[in-house]
Amino acid sequence: MEVDTENVRMDETDTLVMPDDGGVVNSNGNDDDDAPTVEETYEITTTRRKTIRTSYKIQETSSSTKTTTMTTAAKLYGKDLSEYDDIDVDQLLAELTPEELNILAKEVDPDDSFMPPSQRCSYECNKSPTGPLNRKKLIEHINKQALETPDIPELKPFVPGVIRGKKWVPPPQDNTKEKEADEQIAIDLGDEYEQALSAATQEEIIDLAAILGFHSMMNQDQYHASLLNSGQPVGLGWDGVTKASQPKVYPMEPPNDTDVDATIKQVRDDDSSLTDLNWNNIKNISDEKFIQLFEGLEMNTHLESLSLTNVGLNDKTAQRLADAVEKNSTLRVLNVETNFISPPVIVKLIRSLLKTKSIEEFRCSNQRSQVLGNKIEMEITQLVEQNPTLLRLGLHLEFNDARHRVAAHLQRNIDRIFRVERTGRANFVPIAGGPATSTVTPADDLKK
Repeated sequence: MEVDTENVRMDETDTLVMPDDGGVVNSNGNDDDDAPTVEETYEITTTRRKTIRTSYKIQETSSSTKTTTMTTAAKLYGKDLSEYDDIDVDQLLAELTPEELNILAKEVDPDDSFMPPSQRCSYECNKSPTGPLNRKKLIEHINKQALETPDIPELKPFVPGVIRGKKWVPPPQDNTKEKEADEQIAIDLGDEYEQALSAATQEEIIDLAAILGFHSMMNQDQYHASLLNSGQPVGLGWDGVTKASQPKVYPMEPPNDTDVDATIKQVRDDDSSLTDLNWNNIKNISDEKFIQLFEGLEMNTHLESLSLTNVGLNDKTAQRLADAVEKNSTLRVLNVETNFISPPVIVKLIRSLLKTKSIEEFRCSNQRSQVLGNKIEMEITQLVEQNPTLLRLGLHLEFNDARHRVAAHLQRNIDRIFRVERTGRANFVPIAGGPATSTVTPADDLKK
């Protein structure tokens, strides 16, 4: 059914009359055919509405705002990620052709440090190699390309004295700190001190600063000159330029010229004139000579100090030294620093000190193993706590418990020997009319 609505104008209430058979009704009411028709009336009512739009201005007065963000589930190719959990990836990869696998590998860039860079990078060079790599020619080619490539032209050419772009101007700063520094603080020291300081010379003020410990007010030369009372250097006052002092040149330490064979003979013969033996820094001493020395040490009764620093002492010879120390009763100082002794042999050396209990100082630091370990350090601590005569131990202990226990025990040994010696001096009784005599004390026993 078609209705000609071009010339039809509807007011608020209009009526259209339409034939039942679908024919067109003209505006004058005449039918196209003479057939009988049934008229039906349709009433269409059009209502005109008036809309009033009102705008409101919202003013925020709160200092904090709450933002709610609505997030949607991530999707891959139009599907949720949870739908891909049940997919067998190995089966899908097995169905792909080699060409499809190659395309897939180009799209994936794995971040795996165990893979070679050629497989991690998606870029593939299909060019055939022109020859072996020549590093020199490659660098020359790169330099040639860099020189031939023209520079990017500047938008504004450089002209001396002309500023290009916007010049940076620092923001203004408040000079309150500088004003406070310029202000002088007046301190009332009293008439006596002010009169003394006002009449003091510059050298006297430097000496006073050195006495009070104001190290930052002077350099090293001024401080040491004040302590030695040797006069202040010329030109190095309060306003002088502080410069580094020239280090003092000391002569090189001469090499150790001790005769190894002669000292071994003296030790084996129990020479009373040899009480201090120093083999420090002597190179190329054979193990046989060490064994000969330690065999003579077992029967020696006059040697009191033995120093074997940096002589290449190993575990074999150090174990022989421990056996000799157990049989010696006069050795008081033993130094085996800077050698190649293992921690278990160090424990054996410290255990050997408990046999005769005559050694007062034992040094064995800077060996092959810098770290002894908790088990070794605890064993050394127990052995030191059993030794009543050891006063000094030159050994680095890493753990605080072992270090504190050893230090406390050594201090107790020192205090006990000091009390014994003080008691021995108090018991010294001179007899009238004869030579002075003394009672036998434990300190004398320790010395013997």
